[in-house]
Amino acid sequence: MRVLLSVPITVMGKNTSNQEFEEETRTLVVNAHGALISLAARVAAAQEVTLANKATQHTQKCRIVYVGTAQAGKAQMGIEFVKPSRTFWQIDFPPDDWVVPED
Repeated sequence: MRVLLSVPITVMGKNTSNQEFEEETRTLVVNAHGALISLAARVAAAQEVTLANKATQHTQKCRIVYVGTAQAGKAQMGIEFVKPSRTFWQIDFPPDDWVVPED
């Protein structure tokens, strides 16, 4: 289940030039397995980064699973938690078998 949610985060890791970076950004969409974010740092698919939830100060190791084309200096990218964490975003996700009722 994906949820449109803007959460302030800090992303830390190494860019494609192998230089350390730390960037403050926000999530665009979250789920129990990761998020869609917008990032200026150049990173590659399969690369690992660390994500910090600014509200809770919790950190989570993540893997880049999708890198979109850059627009206005930032690229949208999909990240997944190396270890799933249903509580990282501090919201309750519906159960996996949840179905939207039809009117």
